[in-house]
Amino acid sequence: MIEFPETSLQIIHIDEPELEFAYGQTFDHPKDGLFLYGPEGKLSRKEVKLGVIGTSEGISEFKAWSNRLNEGVAVPAAASRDKNVRLHLSDFPGLTEAFSIKIDPDSFTEYHLTAQEIDEATSIENGHEAVAKTASLFVDLIIRHLNQEEERVDVWVLVLPELIHKRCRPEAIKRRASGELTPGDFNKKQRARADLPLFIDDPILAGEVIFDDIPDFHRQIKAKLLTVGEVCQLVRETTLSPGKFLNRAGNPIRGVQDPASISWNLATALYYKSQATPPWKISGMREGVCYIGLVFKLLPNHKDNHACCAAQMFLSEGDGVVFRGANGPWMTKEKEFHLSKEAAINLIQTVLTTYRDKFGGNPKELFIHGKTKFSQEEWEAFSEAAPSETNIVAVRIRPTFGDVKLFREGDYPCIRGTAMVLGKSDAFLWTSGYVPRIDTYMGPETPNPISVTVLRSTNEPPEIEVVLRDILNLTKINYNASNYSDSLPVTIRFADKVGDVLVMGSAQDAERQPFKFYV
Repeated sequence: MIEFPETSLQIIHIDEPELEFAYGQTFDHPKDGLFLYGPEGKLSRKEVKLGVIGTSEGISEFKAWSNRLNEGVAVPAAASRDKNVRLHLSDFPGLTEAFSIKIDPDSFTEYHLTAQEIDEATSIENGHEAVAKTASLFVDLIIRHLNQEEERVDVWVLVLPELIHKRCRPEAIKRRASGELTPGDFNKKQRARADLPLFIDDPILAGEVIFDDIPDFHRQIKAKLLTVGEVCQLVRETTLSPGKFLNRAGNPIRGVQDPASISWNLATALYYKSQATPPWKISGMREGVCYIGLVFKLLPNHKDNHACCAAQMFLSEGDGVVFRGANGPWMTKEKEFHLSKEAAINLIQTVLTTYRDKFGGNPKELFIHGKTKFSQEEWEAFSEAAPSETNIVAVRIRPTFGDVKLFREGDYPCIRGTAMVLGKSDAFLWTSGYVPRIDTYMGPETPNPISVTVLRSTNEPPEIEVVLRDILNLTKINYNASNYSDSLPVTIRFADKVGDVLVMGSAQDAERQPFKFYV
């Protein structure tokens, strides 16, 4: 830790966390560590078996991209000549070289959908039914494979035509023009939810199911596969071949990353979702410490605005598990979420039981991260659930939006890891900022810090610098990509995505599941 000259406020700098890779080797950048040393931990399987679902054109594009993943992808020549750009990018050396795994495009399990099938499903007049039918095109094939085939699939890759992205999102449902749409089964049988017949043969329409899922293709796919224990990776056709999808001016209809960066992110996700352990972990992470991010999300169509609660648990190794808590009236008049004492006790006890099953004892410290303060009833529950040897620490973490700015001399803003300590329990932490390692700041304007407050603890509270260091560590374990870091710790960053999946009617029976099922 570096201390700057004393001012009216204490400004400190927390060193960039090191990541651990194969053979106990460390590096601060996931891409460099993987390239030099390979992934941390023992491989579950070297050859990863993929199942691919999409149109014939989409599957063909993904197979071509898979060959590139095996061979390696260089940074574009123009970027290589530009030193300022080159620092941001890294050549992708190939799946075997970086991750010690391989995929064989000739042995993919393939299921083909026609453009007509997708067009007919996405153009159904009722938006809920349109998304449910479209998602079922993919999910039904996966379930049929599980029921009828013995061949194992490690990760399902869904290659999505742009039509799905255009028509199967909540924003698109709101903008639907009736002149372009066709009646679906629901429209033919019933116009209003209240008039549903007593018996309907179609399981999608029966029991009002189509209304219990938000009309969002991505969320419905994750929720439906969560209940059958299958992981998937969604890839848009425009990501694989942007040059084939042009607007009237002859330009790609959407901007995408350079091919090397896409390869890194796709390979990282495939590794994470196919192996028992993540590709890297934080080096020197404090042992016996558990981190929980609380998740709250309003249930769709609930007349009393009940919410779903869940906990994301992350251990010293970095990987996470999601626990579904109780649904209930958790939103207050102030639009904040707070659990009842009984629900809070049950949730924490579930987390502690899982920790004991894995490590044979209770954690030394259990940090609960949230965006709001915890109520007295919640804190009493946390304290009651905590064993005597476990110090439960409640921490509020909130993004700031221009309230606080810190400037430094030079061409770039303050260094990532800079903190302004306001007291024993409060600080601002800059999780984004200038990164000496890549000699740049990856942002459009002067970065904003996150606000960190240690609210309470059952035993002696940890020093604020220890809390800040842990939070900075947790910004480097996003295994759905290979970024240098994120601006929020993983306990907070993915809260909305986890909640988005759990509130779906399709996921109502989902229990404890690894974090990889949600991203």
